[in-house]
Amino acid sequence: MAKVYLGLGGNVGNVSETFDTAAIEIENLIGRILNKSSRYRTEPWGNKNQDYFLNQVLCVETNLNAENVLKEILAIEKKLGRDRNKDNQFAPRTIDIDILFYGEKIINNNSLSVPHPRLHMRNFVLTPLMEIAPDLIHPLFNKKIKDLVKDNPDDSLVKKETSPHRTTVGTFKRRDT
Repeated sequence: MAKVYLGLGGNVGNVSETFDTAAIEIENLIGRILNKSSRYRTEPWGNKNQDYFLNQVLCVETNLNAENVLKEILAIEKKLGRDRNKDNQFAPRTIDIDILFYGEKIINNNSLSVPHPRLHMRNFVLTPLMEIAPDLIHPLFNKKIKDLVKDNPDDSLVKKETSPHRTTVGTFKRRDT
């Protein structure tokens, strides 16, 4: 059994409901969810001219290898309305599910890079990851998540959701910069 950390993000439609459905699909297709972070309202990264995102990190125990986890994630995203935009990887989306870590493995091939190659530079990943796994060690940097958080220059807004009933992130407009 491997522990896989998955990052969820989305900013189109009823994202809270989409995350709930994704969690059910993840448990059915990938494995048991051991831990979930809070959900965070986050400033868009890459393309700032869009609505805020909702982000969350899940820790999942799985018997699947990393490539099969990816296959199931892509199927879940498609089922939940994800339309991958190859021309704009930072486009708005109903859901995005990324493999952040797969145990302590380092994987780098044409279809998969694990640990996620940019997680150490993104508050919207590090903040929820810090909540559930502050002592998890990044196998490439040999640093704990809590140390990556300290070293991260990203100053984008990440705010814990206080209302579990909030449904649509489109109601959060980006701040003027």
